[in-house]
Amino acid sequence: MNTLLIYGATGYTGRMAAERAKMLGLNVEIAGRNAQRLQSLATLLDVPYRVFTPDDRPERYLDGIDTLLNFAGPFAQTAQALMRACIKTGVNYLDITAEINIYRLAEGLDAQAAKANVMLMPGVGWDVVPTDCLAVHVARRVLQPHSLNVALQVPGSMSRGSAMSVAEIMGAGLLARVDGQLVSTPDAQPRHFDFGDGPVLCVPLSFGDLVTGWHSTGIPNIAMYVHISEDAFPEGDLSQLPEGPSAQQRDAHRARAVAEVSGADGNVARSMIETVNGYSYTPLAAIEAARRVLGGERRPGFETPARLFGDGFAETIAGTTITDFVD
Repeated sequence: MNTLLIYGATGYTGRMAAERAKMLGLNVEIAGRNAQRLQSLATLLDVPYRVFTPDDRPERYLDGIDTLLNFAGPFAQTAQALMRACIKTGVNYLDITAEINIYRLAEGLDAQAAKANVMLMPGVGWDVVPTDCLAVHVARRVLQPHSLNVALQVPGSMSRGSAMSVAEIMGAGLLARVDGQLVSTPDAQPRHFDFGDGPVLCVPLSFGDLVTGWHSTGIPNIAMYVHISEDAFPEGDLSQLPEGPSAQQRDAHRARAVAEVSGADGNVARSMIETVNGYSYTPLAAIEAARRVLGGERRPGFETPARLFGDGFAETIAGTTITDFVD
């Protein structure tokens, strides 16, 4: 049986993923930087563990591993070293980031990964799985899709790790895809989207869908937006935030995203995807993606969830529904 290595397994989402992998009977090992926390979790789950940092020549620690699933954010600090280590050792790389620069990195490493027979697939959580699958779904509803707008709804509180990743996303600046190219759009304006309860104001933000949407749909013009509710985007010293919302808090807030696609004839199609809370969805989707990759569903080089698994992949996670809007 092929072996999955979960890096960052003692973090908020990584721990849930490790528990899920063990429950499904996957051949799993855990890894990270904190030996004491890893030993405790490894004992609890009865799995092996490996201690290393991304700066510590991680290729030395990947012997016997088929697929690495990275949960250690901010991914700007971990993804590049781990991707390159995977390419050197023939290990598939997955992660759960929304940081756009990580997708651009994986895209840039496509040829090297393909030559090494390694797959790089960032974004196997929420975001990007639901939005990537939704984009492909909506694109089929129009002739000659020309532009794609995706809006996320971020309900409830944010985990410490997510808040740090959002800081990386904001640091990348406002971007959009225009005629197939990523361009800076500092003057991009907010606009309204309807997530089922009436239009709400959404602000532009540069998530990884600007890369995945292009590869999954071929649509040359893509913009991303987010609706910020309650205390979703915290400020101040992010390191002092709670590790993440409780199970009760997660259950109180379902996650939604809307995608609209315009065709060359001017027709517009809109659809919404709704799932369990993003923090509950991510370990389920990530482990399902890893399970499939371990089972042989893979293509060398840079890949996206919808392109590899099909646009129905998001709905394989229980509690996920897609609604098509009719104007």
